Amino acid sequence: MTRNYWLDLFTGKTWEEFLKAGGNVSGFRERRGKICGKIKPGDFLLCYCTGISRWIGLLEVSGPVFYDDKTKIWSQETFPWRFPVKILIALKPENAVPILSLRDELSYFRNLKNPNAWTGHFRGSPARIRPEDARIVISALKKAKDNPVEIPYDEKKYGRTPVKIRRYETKSGSVTIPEEEEEAEGKEGIDKHREIQWMLIKLGSDLGLNVAVARNDRNKEFSGKKFSDFCLDEIPLHFDEATNKTIDNIDVIWLKGNSIEAAFEVEHTTSIYSGILRMSDLISMQPNIKIKLYIVAPEERREKVFKEIMRPTFAKMEPPLSQCCKYISYSTLKKKMEEIKEVIQDLKPSFIDKIAESCPAEN
Repeated sequence: MTRNYWLDLFTGKTWEEFLKAGGNVSGFRERRGKICGKIKPGDFLLCYCTGISRWIGLLEVSGPVFYDDKTKIWSQETFPWRFPVKILIALKPENAVPILSLRDELSYFRNLKNPNAWTGHFRGSPARIRPEDARIVISALKKAKDNPVEIPYDEKKYGRTPVKIRRYETKSGSVTIPEEEEEAEGKEGIDKHREIQWMLIKLGSDLGLNVAVARNDRNKEFSGKKFSDFCLDEIPLHFDEATNKTIDNIDVIWLKGNSIEAAFEVEHTTSIYSGILRMSDLISMQPNIKIKLYIVAPEERREKVFKEIMRPTFAKMEPPLSQCCKYISYSTLKKKMEEIKEVIQDLKPSFIDKIAESCPAEN
Protein backbone atom coordinates (compact mmCIF):
# COMPACT_ATOMS: atom_id res chain seq x y z
CA MET A 1 0.00 0.00 0.00
CA THR A 2 1.27 3.43 -0.94
CA ARG A 3 0.98 5.95 1.87
CA ASN A 4 -0.01 9.53 1.02
CA TYR A 5 0.83 12.59 3.05
CA TRP A 6 -1.54 15.48 3.71
CA LEU A 7 -1.35 18.95 5.21
CA ASP A 8 -3.57 19.46 8.25
CA LEU A 9 -3.77 23.12 9.29
CA PHE A 10 -4.40 24.18 12.88
CA THR A 11 -4.42 27.40 14.81
CA GLY A 12 -3.05 27.30 18.33
CA LYS A 13 -6.63 27.26 19.59
CA THR A 14 -7.86 24.43 17.34
CA TRP A 15 -4.74 22.39 18.14
CA GLU A 16 -5.35 22.73 21.88
CA GLU A 17 -9.04 21.88 21.41
CA PHE A 18 -8.10 18.82 19.31
CA LEU A 19 -5.81 17.56 22.08
CA LYS A 20 -8.32 18.35 24.83
CA ALA A 21 -10.99 16.32 23.02
CA GLY A 22 -8.72 13.28 23.10
CA GLY A 23 -6.65 13.82 19.97
CA ASN A 24 -8.43 11.00 18.13
CA VAL A 25 -10.48 12.93 15.55
CA SER A 26 -9.26 15.51 13.04
CA GLY A 27 -11.69 17.46 10.89
CA PHE A 28 -11.98 19.69 7.84
CA ARG A 29 -14.44 22.27 6.51
CA GLU A 30 -17.70 21.46 4.72
CA ARG A 31 -16.41 22.45 1.28
CA ARG A 32 -13.44 20.06 1.57
CA GLY A 33 -15.57 16.93 1.26
CA LYS A 34 -14.35 15.95 -2.21
CA ILE A 35 -10.64 15.98 -1.37
CA CYS A 36 -11.30 14.33 2.01
CA GLY A 37 -12.66 11.38 0.05
CA LYS A 38 -9.13 10.80 -1.31
CA ILE A 39 -7.59 10.34 2.15
CA LYS A 40 -7.32 6.70 3.19
CA PRO A 41 -6.54 4.79 6.40
CA GLY A 42 -2.79 4.61 6.83
CA ASP A 43 -2.17 8.05 5.35
CA PHE A 44 -0.29 10.60 7.43
CA LEU A 45 -1.56 14.08 8.35
CA LEU A 46 1.27 16.56 8.92
CA CYS A 47 0.01 19.19 11.36
CA TYR A 48 1.02 22.81 10.82
CA CYS A 49 0.20 25.68 13.19
CA THR A 50 -0.57 28.75 11.07
CA GLY A 51 -0.14 31.55 13.61
CA ILE A 52 3.44 30.67 14.49
CA SER A 53 4.34 28.97 11.15
CA ARG A 54 5.56 25.73 12.75
CA TRP A 55 5.08 22.01 12.20
CA ILE A 56 3.52 20.81 15.42
CA GLY A 57 2.39 17.20 15.02
CA LEU A 58 2.02 14.00 13.01
CA LEU A 59 -1.19 11.93 12.83
CA GLU A 60 -1.99 8.59 11.22
CA VAL A 61 -5.44 8.17 9.71
CA SER A 62 -6.93 5.06 11.34
CA GLY A 63 -10.29 4.85 9.56
CA PRO A 64 -12.41 6.16 6.68
CA VAL A 65 -13.79 9.69 6.48
CA PHE A 66 -17.16 10.35 8.12
CA TYR A 67 -19.49 13.32 8.40
CA ASP A 68 -20.38 14.68 11.83
CA ASP A 69 -21.70 18.22 12.38
CA LYS A 70 -23.19 17.46 15.80
CA THR A 71 -20.30 16.38 18.03
CA LYS A 72 -18.61 19.47 19.46
CA ILE A 73 -14.81 19.46 19.31
CA TRP A 74 -13.88 22.97 18.15
CA SER A 75 -15.49 26.11 19.55
CA GLN A 76 -15.45 28.39 16.52
CA GLU A 77 -16.07 26.01 13.61
CA THR A 78 -17.57 22.58 13.08
CA PHE A 79 -15.10 20.94 10.64
CA PRO A 80 -17.70 18.24 9.81
CA TRP A 81 -15.59 16.03 7.47
CA ARG A 82 -13.72 13.98 10.02
CA PHE A 83 -11.21 11.16 10.34
CA PRO A 84 -10.35 8.89 13.25
CA VAL A 85 -6.64 9.44 13.87
CA LYS A 86 -3.79 8.22 16.00
CA ILE A 87 -1.29 10.74 17.37
CA LEU A 88 2.26 9.78 16.42
CA ILE A 89 3.85 13.08 17.46
CA ALA A 90 2.34 16.04 19.32
CA LEU A 91 4.71 18.88 20.19
CA LYS A 92 4.27 21.87 22.43
CA PRO A 93 4.38 25.20 20.55
CA GLU A 94 7.75 26.10 22.07
CA ASN A 95 9.23 22.84 20.74
CA ALA A 96 7.48 22.83 17.35
CA VAL A 97 9.53 23.01 14.14
CA PRO A 98 9.66 26.46 12.47
CA ILE A 99 9.08 25.99 8.76
CA LEU A 100 11.77 28.55 7.98
CA SER A 101 14.31 26.27 9.65
CA LEU A 102 13.70 23.87 6.74
CA ARG A 103 13.72 26.43 3.94
CA ASP A 104 16.92 25.04 2.38
CA GLU A 105 15.36 21.58 2.13
CA LEU A 106 11.66 21.96 1.28
CA SER A 107 10.38 22.44 -2.27
CA TYR A 108 8.04 25.22 -1.11
CA PHE A 109 11.01 27.61 -1.09
CA ARG A 110 12.46 26.85 -4.52
CA ASN A 111 12.34 29.28 -7.46
CA LEU A 112 10.31 31.91 -5.65
CA LYS A 113 9.60 35.13 -7.56
CA ASN A 114 8.19 36.60 -4.35
CA PRO A 115 9.98 35.73 -1.06
CA ASN A 116 6.62 35.21 0.67
CA ALA A 117 5.09 33.09 -2.09
CA TRP A 118 5.62 29.90 -0.04
CA THR A 119 2.79 30.95 2.28
CA GLY A 120 0.32 30.17 -0.49
CA HIS A 121 0.79 26.47 0.25
CA PHE A 122 -0.62 26.93 3.76
CA ARG A 123 -4.00 28.56 3.16
CA GLY A 124 -6.20 25.51 3.09
CA SER A 125 -6.23 21.87 4.10
CA PRO A 126 -6.22 19.01 3.47
CA ALA A 127 -3.67 19.36 0.69
CA ARG A 128 -1.38 16.66 -0.64
CA ILE A 129 2.28 16.96 0.38
CA ARG A 130 5.08 15.64 -1.79
CA PRO A 131 6.63 12.49 -0.27
CA GLU A 132 10.12 14.04 -0.33
CA ASP A 133 8.85 17.11 1.58
CA ALA A 134 6.88 14.93 3.98
CA ARG A 135 9.95 12.84 4.84
CA ILE A 136 11.95 15.99 5.63
CA VAL A 137 9.21 17.33 7.91
CA ILE A 138 8.65 13.99 9.65
CA SER A 139 12.37 13.66 10.31
CA ALA A 140 12.41 17.15 11.84
CA LEU A 141 9.35 16.33 13.97
CA LYS A 142 10.95 13.15 15.28
CA LYS A 143 14.12 15.02 16.14
CA ALA A 144 12.12 17.71 17.97
CA LYS A 145 10.25 15.02 19.90
CA ASP A 146 13.37 13.09 20.92
CA ASN A 147 15.54 16.13 21.62
CA PRO A 148 13.20 19.05 22.38
CA VAL A 149 14.65 22.53 22.04
CA GLU A 150 12.74 25.49 23.45
CA ILE A 151 12.32 28.13 20.75
CA PRO A 152 10.54 31.37 21.78
CA TYR A 153 7.24 32.03 19.98
CA ASP A 154 4.63 34.77 19.87
CA GLU A 155 1.77 33.70 22.14
CA LYS A 156 -0.62 36.20 20.53
CA LYS A 157 0.04 34.72 17.10
CA TYR A 158 -0.36 31.23 18.49
CA GLY A 159 -3.83 32.09 19.75
CA ARG A 160 -4.82 34.14 16.71
CA THR A 161 -7.85 33.26 14.61
CA PRO A 162 -6.96 33.53 10.91
CA VAL A 163 -8.91 35.69 8.48
CA LYS A 164 -11.67 33.78 6.72
CA ILE A 165 -11.87 34.11 2.95
CA ARG A 166 -15.12 33.75 1.02
CA ARG A 167 -15.55 33.64 -2.75
CA TYR A 168 -18.32 35.60 -4.50
CA GLU A 169 -19.53 35.71 -8.09
CA THR A 170 -19.87 39.10 -9.80
CA LYS A 171 -20.65 40.21 -13.33
CA SER A 172 -16.95 40.62 -14.01
CA GLY A 173 -15.96 37.24 -12.54
CA SER A 174 -15.21 35.52 -9.25
CA VAL A 175 -13.70 37.50 -6.36
CA THR A 176 -12.66 36.73 -2.80
CA ILE A 177 -13.33 38.98 0.18
CA PRO A 178 -11.85 38.42 3.66
CA GLU A 179 -14.03 38.46 6.73
CA GLU A 180 -13.37 41.46 8.94
CA GLU A 181 -11.03 41.23 11.90
CA GLU A 182 -11.07 43.38 14.99
CA GLU A 183 -7.84 45.37 15.01
CA ALA A 184 -5.94 45.62 18.27
CA GLU A 185 -5.64 49.39 18.72
CA GLY A 186 -5.66 49.63 22.48
CA LYS A 187 -8.40 51.35 24.46
CA GLU A 188 -7.35 54.88 23.49
CA GLY A 189 -7.40 54.03 19.79
CA ILE A 190 -10.75 52.27 20.03
CA ASP A 191 -12.29 55.23 21.89
CA LYS A 192 -10.98 57.74 19.33
CA HIS A 193 -12.17 55.63 16.39
CA ARG A 194 -15.62 55.39 17.95
CA GLU A 195 -15.74 59.14 18.65
CA ILE A 196 -14.97 60.05 15.03
CA GLN A 197 -17.38 57.42 13.78
CA TRP A 198 -20.09 58.93 15.99
CA MET A 199 -19.36 62.44 14.68
CA LEU A 200 -19.86 61.25 11.09
CA ILE A 201 -23.08 59.47 12.07
CA LYS A 202 -24.41 62.59 13.81
CA LEU A 203 -23.35 64.87 10.96
CA GLY A 204 -25.06 62.73 8.32
CA SER A 205 -28.21 62.49 10.41
CA ASP A 206 -28.28 66.27 10.98
CA LEU A 207 -27.96 66.79 7.23
CA GLY A 208 -31.19 64.86 6.74
CA LEU A 209 -29.54 61.76 5.29
CA ASN A 210 -29.96 58.12 6.11
CA VAL A 211 -26.84 56.73 7.77
CA ALA A 212 -25.41 53.22 7.90
CA VAL A 213 -22.45 51.88 9.86
CA ALA A 214 -20.41 48.73 9.50
CA ARG A 215 -22.44 45.69 10.48
CA ASN A 216 -20.06 44.82 13.33
CA ASP A 217 -20.47 48.34 14.79
CA ARG A 218 -24.26 48.65 14.86
CA ASN A 219 -24.51 47.71 18.54
CA LYS A 220 -21.78 50.12 19.63
CA GLU A 221 -22.21 53.53 21.25
CA PHE A 222 -20.34 56.68 22.11
CA SER A 223 -20.96 58.94 25.10
CA GLY A 224 -24.23 57.17 25.84
CA LYS A 225 -25.52 57.48 22.26
CA LYS A 226 -26.28 54.16 20.60
CA PHE A 227 -25.32 53.98 16.94
CA SER A 228 -28.39 51.83 16.25
CA ASP A 229 -30.70 54.70 17.26
CA PHE A 230 -29.36 56.83 14.40
CA CYS A 231 -28.57 54.24 11.72
CA LEU A 232 -30.37 51.92 9.32
CA ASP A 233 -30.73 48.26 10.23
CA GLU A 234 -30.08 47.28 6.62
CA ILE A 235 -28.65 49.20 3.67
CA PRO A 236 -31.30 49.43 0.87
CA LEU A 237 -28.88 48.68 -1.97
CA HIS A 238 -29.14 46.07 -4.69
CA PHE A 239 -25.65 45.24 -5.83
CA ASP A 240 -24.13 41.78 -6.19
CA GLU A 241 -23.30 39.87 -3.01
CA ALA A 242 -19.60 40.76 -3.10
CA THR A 243 -20.30 44.52 -3.35
CA ASN A 244 -22.89 44.34 -0.58
CA LYS A 245 -20.40 42.49 1.61
CA THR A 246 -17.81 45.24 1.10
CA ILE A 247 -20.32 48.03 1.75
CA ASP A 248 -21.47 46.26 4.89
CA ASN A 249 -17.97 46.65 6.36
CA ILE A 250 -17.42 50.36 5.66
CA ASP A 251 -17.32 52.47 8.83
CA VAL A 252 -19.95 55.08 7.91
CA ILE A 253 -22.11 55.57 4.80
CA TRP A 254 -24.41 58.49 4.02
CA LEU A 255 -27.38 57.65 1.81
CA LYS A 256 -29.92 59.77 -0.01
CA GLY A 257 -32.77 57.49 -0.93
CA ASN A 258 -31.21 54.37 -2.41
CA SER A 259 -28.00 56.02 -3.55
CA ILE A 260 -24.73 56.40 -1.66
CA GLU A 261 -23.93 60.06 -1.02
CA ALA A 262 -20.57 59.44 0.67
CA ALA A 263 -18.57 56.66 2.30
CA PHE A 264 -16.11 57.14 5.17
CA GLU A 265 -13.38 54.98 6.65
CA VAL A 266 -11.93 56.03 10.01
CA GLU A 267 -8.31 54.93 10.18
CA HIS A 268 -6.66 55.29 13.57
CA THR A 269 -4.44 52.20 13.33
CA THR A 270 -0.78 52.13 12.43
CA SER A 271 -1.23 50.28 9.15
CA ILE A 272 -4.24 52.26 7.80
CA TYR A 273 -4.54 49.65 5.05
CA SER A 274 -7.92 48.12 5.80
CA GLY A 275 -10.14 51.10 5.01
CA ILE A 276 -8.23 52.00 1.85
CA LEU A 277 -8.50 48.43 0.63
CA ARG A 278 -12.26 48.44 1.17
CA MET A 279 -12.54 51.65 -0.85
CA SER A 280 -10.43 50.07 -3.57
CA ASP A 281 -12.61 46.95 -3.60
CA LEU A 282 -15.74 49.07 -3.92
CA ILE A 283 -14.41 51.00 -6.92
CA SER A 284 -13.11 47.84 -8.58
CA MET A 285 -16.46 46.10 -8.34
CA GLN A 286 -18.61 49.15 -9.24
CA PRO A 287 -16.42 51.29 -11.56
CA ASN A 288 -19.41 52.98 -13.21
CA ILE A 289 -20.94 54.31 -10.02
CA LYS A 290 -19.53 57.61 -8.76
CA ILE A 291 -19.26 57.48 -4.99
CA LYS A 292 -17.46 60.07 -2.88
CA LEU A 293 -14.95 58.29 -0.70
CA TYR A 294 -13.12 59.67 2.32
CA ILE A 295 -10.40 58.43 4.67
CA VAL A 296 -10.66 60.17 8.04
CA ALA A 297 -7.46 59.96 10.06
CA PRO A 298 -5.29 61.95 12.51
CA GLU A 299 -3.26 64.85 11.12
CA GLU A 300 0.00 63.00 11.81
CA ARG A 301 -1.17 60.23 9.45
CA ARG A 302 -1.88 62.59 6.55
CA GLU A 303 1.22 61.75 4.52
CA LYS A 304 0.81 58.06 5.24
CA VAL A 305 -2.76 58.13 3.90
CA PHE A 306 -1.67 59.85 0.68
CA LYS A 307 1.23 57.45 0.16
CA GLU A 308 -1.06 54.45 0.51
CA ILE A 309 -3.76 55.85 -1.77
CA MET A 310 -1.13 56.56 -4.43
CA ARG A 311 0.44 53.10 -4.38
CA PRO A 312 1.00 51.73 -7.93
CA THR A 313 -1.60 49.00 -7.40
CA PHE A 314 -4.26 51.68 -6.79
CA ALA A 315 -2.91 54.04 -9.45
CA LYS A 316 -3.55 51.41 -12.14
CA MET A 317 -7.23 51.16 -11.24
CA GLU A 318 -9.82 52.69 -13.53
CA PRO A 319 -10.43 55.31 -12.30
CA PRO A 320 -7.32 55.63 -10.07
CA LEU A 321 -8.11 55.58 -6.37
CA SER A 322 -6.39 58.96 -5.93
CA GLN A 323 -9.10 60.54 -8.10
CA CYS A 324 -11.96 59.09 -6.06
CA CYS A 325 -10.76 59.07 -2.48
CA LYS A 326 -9.92 62.12 -0.35
CA TYR A 327 -8.53 62.72 3.12
CA ILE A 328 -10.12 64.52 6.10
CA SER A 329 -8.15 65.07 9.30
CA TYR A 330 -9.73 64.61 12.72
CA SER A 331 -8.99 68.23 13.60
CA THR A 332 -10.56 69.58 10.39
CA LEU A 333 -13.72 67.55 10.92
CA LYS A 334 -14.08 68.68 14.54
CA LYS A 335 -13.45 72.33 13.69
CA LYS A 336 -15.96 72.33 10.84
CA MET A 337 -18.66 70.67 12.91
CA GLU A 338 -18.27 73.36 15.55
CA GLU A 339 -18.52 76.10 12.90
CA ILE A 340 -21.66 74.79 11.22
CA LYS A 341 -23.68 73.56 14.19
CA GLU A 342 -26.05 76.56 14.03
CA VAL A 343 -26.62 76.40 10.27
CA ILE A 344 -26.29 72.73 9.50
CA GLN A 345 -29.93 72.44 8.44
CA ASP A 346 -29.20 74.84 5.55
CA LEU A 347 -26.19 72.92 4.24
CA LYS A 348 -26.00 70.36 1.46
CA PRO A 349 -24.08 67.13 2.02
CA SER A 350 -21.62 68.15 -0.68
CA PHE A 351 -20.05 70.65 1.76
CA ILE A 352 -17.97 67.76 3.13
CA ASP A 353 -16.03 67.69 -0.12
CA LYS A 354 -14.84 71.25 0.45
CA ILE A 355 -13.05 70.35 3.67
CA ALA A 356 -11.48 67.21 2.25
CA GLU A 357 -7.99 67.13 0.72
CA SER A 358 -7.25 65.53 -2.61
CA CYS A 359 -4.05 63.58 -3.11
CA PRO A 360 -1.22 65.89 -4.16
CA ALA A 361 -0.24 65.78 -7.83
CA GLU A 362 2.74 63.52 -8.53
CA ASN A 363 5.98 65.21 -9.53
